[in-house]
Amino acid sequence: MADTSIEWTDATWNPVAGCTVISPGCTNCYAMRMAARLDAMGVKKYRSLTRKSGKRAVWTGKIRLDREALGIPARWKKPRRIFVNSMSDLFHEAVPAEFVAAVWTAMQATPQHTFQILTKRPDRMADITVPLPVLHNVWLGTSVENGDYIGRIDDLRRVNASVRFVSFEPLLGSVAQADLSGIHWAIVGGESGPRSRPMSEEWVREIEVACRAAKTAFFFKQWGGVRKKSTGRHYRGRTFDEMPRARELQFG
Repeated sequence: MADTSIEWTDATWNPVAGCTVISPGCTNCYAMRMAARLDAMGVKKYRSLTRKSGKRAVWTGKIRLDREALGIPARWKKPRRIFVNSMSDLFHEAVPAEFVAAVWTAMQATPQHTFQILTKRPDRMADITVPLPVLHNVWLGTSVENGDYIGRIDDLRRVNASVRFVSFEPLLGSVAQADLSGIHWAIVGGESGPRSRPMSEEWVREIEVACRAAKTAFFFKQWGGVRKKSTGRHYRGRTFDEMPRARELQFG
């Protein structure tokens, strides 16, 4: 587990490492670059999880489970918001259901923390979480990068969770048709880093309008770009750091 500069969370926890590119939002994934760097530094957990493709590192599709990491949240006594698997996807097809259940047990045992889990595979998340308890300290979300993947939100709505959220990051196209009913929180952000693709302000506006209609908390993370600090995170002259409120932490 490590502290992080990600604006909507406090720390990251990675009981799984490695992933597979499945949609355009994965193309410039920072986790691929970081995994390659950690492999080059000799970190065993990330060995051979990426390969070179031209000038970039890409996932090989190998998945590594880190059972020792399951005990990490219990060592942190101070409450934190924890982004689960920033370097992978807990609901990747190669992650066994029994390991997901073990992650659930670790989160249930540490109610002082809030765990935020994002997946690009909400269909599997909806199926595999059916026998698992609904935990008030676990938020479940999916990533949607453009209009071709709005269907992921429908799968997310099938998930029984205290908080359902959508990360529109990197936002690569209009999602004006997105229905956010039953979604408690939306994060919006442009792509950052090398070869980053631009984000239109109109796409951001469309999401804010959908949030207001559905009473969904709206969090604007960044404009992105090669130098994201210079582009900042002001939208309409201010920052939007809305989080799901206590009254929204309900089922259904």
